[in-house]
Amino acid sequence: MSIASRLTRLPRAFDPDRGAEARAAVPDAQGDIARLIEGTGGCSPYLRSLIEKEAAWILPALDDPEAALETLHHDLAETAPDALANALRQGKRRVALLTALADLSGAWPLEEVTGALTRFADLACQLALRAAVAAEIKRGKLPGAVEADAETGGGTVALAMGKMGAFELNYSSDIDLICLFDEARFDPDDYHEARASLIRATRKMSAMLNDNTAEGYVFRTDLRLRPDPAVTPVCMSMEAAERYYESLGRTWERAAYIKARPAAGDLAAGEKFLKILRPFVWRKHLDFAAIQDAHDMRLRIRAHKGLGGPVELAEHNMKLGRGGIREIEFFTQTRQIIAGGRDPDLRVRGTVAGLSVLARKDWIPRDVAQTLTDHYRAHREVEHRLQMINDAQTHSLPRSAEGFARLAAFMGVEQATLEQDLKARLTEVHELTEGFFAGSGISSVCDLPAEVAESFDTEITSRWRSYPALRSDRAVEIFERLRPEILSRLARTANPSEALLAFDGFLSGLPAGVQLFSLFDVNPQLIDLLVDIVGSSPALAHHLSRNSGVFDAVIGGGFFAPWPGMAALRDELSALLEAEADYERKLDTARRWAKEWHFRIGVHHLRGLIDADKAGPQYADLAEAALRALWPVVVAQFAAKHGPAPGRGAMVLGMGSLGAGRLNATSDLDLIVIYDADGVEMSEGRRPLAARPYYARLTQAMVTAVTAPMSEGKLYEVDMRLRPSGTQGPVATSLTSFRDYQMNEAWVWEHLALTRARPVAGEAAVAQDVESVRAAVLARGHPRAKIVHDVAAMRERIAAAKPAEGPWDAKLGAGRLQDVELVAQAGSLMAASLDRGARDGLEAGMACGWLDAATGAALSEAYLLFWRLQLVSKLLSERPLDPARIGEGGCRMLLRETGQDTIEALEAALVEVAARADAAITAVLRSAEEEEI
Repeated sequence: MSIASRLTRLPRAFDPDRGAEARAAVPDAQGDIARLIEGTGGCSPYLRSLIEKEAAWILPALDDPEAALETLHHDLAETAPDALANALRQGKRRVALLTALADLSGAWPLEEVTGALTRFADLACQLALRAAVAAEIKRGKLPGAVEADAETGGGTVALAMGKMGAFELNYSSDIDLICLFDEARFDPDDYHEARASLIRATRKMSAMLNDNTAEGYVFRTDLRLRPDPAVTPVCMSMEAAERYYESLGRTWERAAYIKARPAAGDLAAGEKFLKILRPFVWRKHLDFAAIQDAHDMRLRIRAHKGLGGPVELAEHNMKLGRGGIREIEFFTQTRQIIAGGRDPDLRVRGTVAGLSVLARKDWIPRDVAQTLTDHYRAHREVEHRLQMINDAQTHSLPRSAEGFARLAAFMGVEQATLEQDLKARLTEVHELTEGFFAGSGISSVCDLPAEVAESFDTEITSRWRSYPALRSDRAVEIFERLRPEILSRLARTANPSEALLAFDGFLSGLPAGVQLFSLFDVNPQLIDLLVDIVGSSPALAHHLSRNSGVFDAVIGGGFFAPWPGMAALRDELSALLEAEADYERKLDTARRWAKEWHFRIGVHHLRGLIDADKAGPQYADLAEAALRALWPVVVAQFAAKHGPAPGRGAMVLGMGSLGAGRLNATSDLDLIVIYDADGVEMSEGRRPLAARPYYARLTQAMVTAVTAPMSEGKLYEVDMRLRPSGTQGPVATSLTSFRDYQMNEAWVWEHLALTRARPVAGEAAVAQDVESVRAAVLARGHPRAKIVHDVAAMRERIAAAKPAEGPWDAKLGAGRLQDVELVAQAGSLMAASLDRGARDGLEAGMACGWLDAATGAALSEAYLLFWRLQLVSKLLSERPLDPARIGEGGCRMLLRETGQDTIEALEAALVEVAARADAAITAVLRSAEEEEI
């Protein structure tokens, strides 16, 4: 249905004296439109003036508005520079009239109306900038530029900010632009001349759009959103802007850049600049401190504009007043700022689009998003009607009853209905948004109850103010709000004094506090988690104090979802790494990502959501996913300098616990890198290398990528001593050498280690060949007597070199983890089993007749008990396990995992089970030796 035909269905208020029959047809569109405007009692003198000026153009445009706008844009683009200023003003009149009629008739929804206005603003900026720069080039004032450079603004870009950036312009919007130029396009010696020329061009562009002539104006143009506008020119270099934002940028500027968009000039340079600015706008951690910044800004605006009072409709500001448009925009943008650094899906420009994605990603309730969306649309419609009346840049409702009657008639509703609807919408918006900004999740800021205060050591709490986390006034302010709640929850633990001491250790290790305290302030459920951790796991608490950003994962969605598995983890990290252009940022991203997942496993284990039998494989999944995602990144970085890998490439072989698929919270990674040059002698690149040094240096690059201490710490420690010839051999081993060594030179202990070897990264074809070598080696085997003899000798050497550190040592000592795993590997080697787990090895030993059922049962029992002890020990403490030091919470976890009732009973069980396993191992090794004799 055309706009012309829709105009006959306009609300009765537009022409209350005409009946339905008279509105059924449009015999004379021009006269009918004029009569409709007159019938409103003068609701919109502005629209009436536009019709009078543009009647001949608007009549055919109503039948096909999209084609009319396309033709208008095309004609403007072909306009000569000396006629452009008047042509743009005429174009603005026509676009404003057409969009107004399309809006009033209901032919276009809000987004199409604002989109049409914004697209014209983009065109106007582009044409004005092109003309201004072309004039500078023609006069020889822009160094090195030719006529064609005017199309890209001679290296200048106009960034559309605010509503223009989000395609949300209204009828009387000004346009906010930040004009920057790419200094890299000019020789250093020409910089100042080019800068002066582009400043002149920017001023001319702004004047062409902004000046109010006899033909009117195009857009009021505001260039003051640029960095420090009081002292900087209207067009500044991108390098200078980047330095400003990196060192002095404020939260409101970060929020402004959510909607930023290159609109005119050098669009490619603009996109590049916005990409550089991403770390400034989108912080890597959840940024709840932005809430207070936004709230303070809202209060300053209210105070400055005198808009802080209750909702009274007369002269209420629909944009800045209580419950207005800006409240919805701030609510949306602040939520985007908080989480957009972690979730790129939240980086959308539009307000409605922002609310939608925030709801879809569970950052706000869906009903809240829908309610605010409905109110936003309604507010914008009122704003449009207010501005249509006189083309005034106003957002204020009428002062008088007559004014409200006119507005109601313009909107096609009864006055009483309009007023009731406005008040309800403004009130609901205020209630929904004010609670988010001003409402803390912490309800009590009063002093602690006496009984709680008395349960704590005041000497400990009195020194908190001296800690680095509380060195700023803002950190102190937030922490003082949190302090009663934290201490109250610590007081409810089994041992408050112990919990307080652990929390003190956590607090003292925090390098800064504002972000974390803001996170707790808005998400008080995290305080419970923190109290659980500090009261149970000093090691995890110590880790948290240095990596508090891992708390983001708890509220970032999916923290308590089922374990995704290695493949999903690999794909997730690969996507994150691909999104980062800088190599070091990729490595930091991998570290940050791994810490969060590592923290999740620890929390799940601590809270009993998983046990040791699930935690071990999850730690191994995480390590393998990190290696698989990181390997191609390292290979690509290395290849950029030295060329693609010669031959078939390389793979990473996981050994030890990683190969067996069971790690603990502090495991390092035993790795071997094996390559196949396939006869290719040299790489082909800028700095080619022979195959052997190529893969050796590639291996070193991979180890560095994993182990180097960066801003986010290390990923893992790596041990490569299990490679052929140990530390004396090359760090990377060729497939041929690996095969020959394993077949002809390897010791029995190296074949024992091979029983747990597993490909964990690299080229799949090479990995398959390595697995074939492993299978052939195990199938070839060794005489049983030789295996038993060497295992017995190894057992004696280990016992002499690494004695147990007491009854709570899970790994070392007769009958404990390392002892049982040695026998399990021997069982796998004897049976030529390709399975890698310790329990698999024990079953293989029984299947081949080496171990009897009783021995297998005793060793399985020991393995299970000490494995669980090991997992708990490594999670709870960075030192050898001592129940007296892990606190009541840690002891409860230890008993839960091992199925014992008391620590005394558990200690007795450890001694008893280890003794049985020791006796069984000693007997089976002695028996085999005696049989041989």
